[in-house]
Amino acid sequence: MPFKIPESVLVVIHTPALDVLLIERVEPPGFWQSVTGAKDHADEPWTVTAWREVAEETGIRAGSLSDWELENVYEIYPRWAHRYAPGVTHNRERVFGLTVPAGTPVQLNPREHRAWRWLPWQQAADACFSPSNAEAILQLPRRQP
Repeated sequence: MPFKIPESVLVVIHTPALDVLLIERVEPPGFWQSVTGAKDHADEPWTVTAWREVAEETGIRAGSLSDWELENVYEIYPRWAHRYAPGVTHNRERVFGLTVPAGTPVQLNPREHRAWRWLPWQQAADACFSPSNAEAILQLPRRQP
């Protein structure tokens, strides 16, 4: 398998009432997060990556996607460093919001995630294992049109 590209998306899926969808990783259990995922190729547009990852991880294929034009750079967790080329230590993450109606069905990819839940935005931020994910969720009220 080729190495992952160290450019990824973070997509905060939420309802108009600001309930946020969190999904629990299969490994390690207890790691709750928004949708995340790397580009398939270096020139893949950010929005294409965002929609692909949302569909792959949740089955959601509709809604209003918004590029927050916000990027985070963070150190790759040691447990996942082997997925990247030797010497790659940091990842660039582009943040998006996806507004969906309340009650939108969720169908997880069982290879990646084991459970899902909708939480009010403040509780969702508290439940995330990733600091950049929590910070993105905390920005959600300011990001609404």
